[in-house]
Amino acid sequence: MIDPHIQAMLDAMAGSGFQLPDPLDAASLRAMLDAPIPAPPVEIAERREITIETGGPALAGQLYHPTLGEILPVVLFFHGGGWVHGTLDTHDRLAAILAVQARCAVVSVAYRLAPEHPFPAAWEDALSSLRWLKDHHGELDIDASRVALSGDSAGGNLAAALAQAVVGDPAIVHQLLFYPALDGSCATPSFVEDHPGFLSAAQMRWYWDQYAAGDMRSDPRVSPAVASIVAGTAPATIIVAGNDPLHDEGVAYAAALQAAGVPVALHEYPGAIHGFASLFGMVPLADEAISTATAALRAAFAD
Repeated sequence: MIDPHIQAMLDAMAGSGFQLPDPLDAASLRAMLDAPIPAPPVEIAERREITIETGGPALAGQLYHPTLGEILPVVLFFHGGGWVHGTLDTHDRLAAILAVQARCAVVSVAYRLAPEHPFPAAWEDALSSLRWLKDHHGELDIDASRVALSGDSAGGNLAAALAQAVVGDPAIVHQLLFYPALDGSCATPSFVEDHPGFLSAAQMRWYWDQYAAGDMRSDPRVSPAVASIVAGTAPATIIVAGNDPLHDEGVAYAAALQAAGVPVALHEYPGAIHGFASLFGMVPLADEAISTATAALRAAFAD
């Protein structure tokens, strides 16, 4: 079952001749998919380019702030794209709408991409960006004692792995995961067949091969689903799409968090496809998911 608004968009894309390269390769995917969705920009008081010093390569970042001069809690955001593509620009609207609707700041991170920079590069960048954010909170007008970790798809993987790594840090108050990639085994039932939309099972397996091949996937920093969940892990909101190879691992991860005593809210959208939250303003189901996500952030920051 596909939401009719999403189906209409897929039909229009097919009619325009949209087709992923075959065979897949990083350069072709970036040329095709690193163009932002053609949609009106989200108005926000401040968009500021920032440089995140990591102790290694400096990373580009973008600060979103809805209220100039006000100290606000912050979301540290990691974009999707299979660890291979995706940019600050492709996820500009999503980062901005989180800031506007959740009434918080957002720092979006351009972490290093595979296959040029396989694991642990992106993971190290995620950890370093959190440290940098805390050290530079005064320059950003953010409250570093109220931080949420968030990302979509591959970015959700980084946010979940980071939340596990910093258990016990009282500043990490929430994790917001949009259809996260969590299990490098690619063996859940939702991987059995391809789904309509922006991500096939074969494509996701190829992404995993670029990021972390073979035995590396048993490392919980790579596959958060294999970790032993600790009770002090930050509460989570997990949004999954019904027509998505990653659906079942998101559901299973929510169950694992709950079993460990971690507060978690799982929101399933049966008619949705992978990446659908970025279609807000065009697809009502995406608007609903964004409202759900930002309500969870507001509640987490208010506690």
